Amino acid sequence: MKRQPPAISRMMCVMLLALFLLMALLLVKPREILAQGPVQVYLPIVSKQVAAGSCAPIPGASYAALSVNPPPLDRPAEAHPDLNLSLRGYVPVEEPRQLVDYGGESDAAAPQLAGLFADQRGPSLTATYRVREWDWAGGRPAAPVSNPPVTMVGLAANAGETLHVPASGYTIGDGYEVLVLYVGADRITLKYTREDNVVQGYTLHVENICPEPGLLRLYNELTSAGRQQLPALRAGQAFGRARGNQVGVAIRDHGSFMDPRSRKDWWRGH
Repeated sequence: MKRQPPAISRMMCVMLLALFLLMALLLVKPREILAQGPVQVYLPIVSKQVAAGSCAPIPGASYAALSVNPPPLDRPAEAHPDLNLSLRGYVPVEEPRQLVDYGGESDAAAPQLAGLFADQRGPSLTATYRVREWDWAGGRPAAPVSNPPVTMVGLAANAGETLHVPASGYTIGDGYEVLVLYVGADRITLKYTREDNVVQGYTLHVENICPEPGLLRLYNELTSAGRQQLPALRAGQAFGRARGNQVGVAIRDHGSFMDPRSRKDWWRGH
């Protein structure tokens, strides 16, 4: 009598069904992601690897702290879209990669972005971006800022070169220029007043950097202690190094993102 092939067990049927569902999910998932809305776009890393020495400590670097004016933050700094720019994200736009001459008044004491670099060189723009708005009710990024047309630029840099605090005509006390409101693995947020927010005065975001290890350590210690104090930097003081061959720069005035290409505001004399 010929032996019949064994029947497929119930367990085998379940396994096959699970495999089928998994394959279907993998096919549908990309459409689900797109349906959730715009995907955040960050400043691209030009090279796949960080150049040797880009993140090395800065010889002789030391940092101090100043007390912070109230009110306190309403959430951790890394979760605050006004301080941690990676939460908002930014999208590339095709706008002129050159300085722009706007009309109107300007602040003679505004920070001058040439001071980011030790040689105070003029800008070499490599890219233009629009930072995203933030949906405070929904707790998520919204559409890109449309006015002005550019709210972040990529500036050409040499991997490993030091980055410095741009000077302004303001001071936050004791000869210091800015408070450090946020330091991440590859970004920093500097504030030209002593408030732990972006509501008043100038705020500077610099992306694609290696923060100086001592500064990052001090920031983390002060944040863990309740942010009653934060690191304070002087004009021209180095806060880190360029991670690759460009850094991203966004600047705000009273919370509003401004055009970092504006000659009369941020690049006088260039």
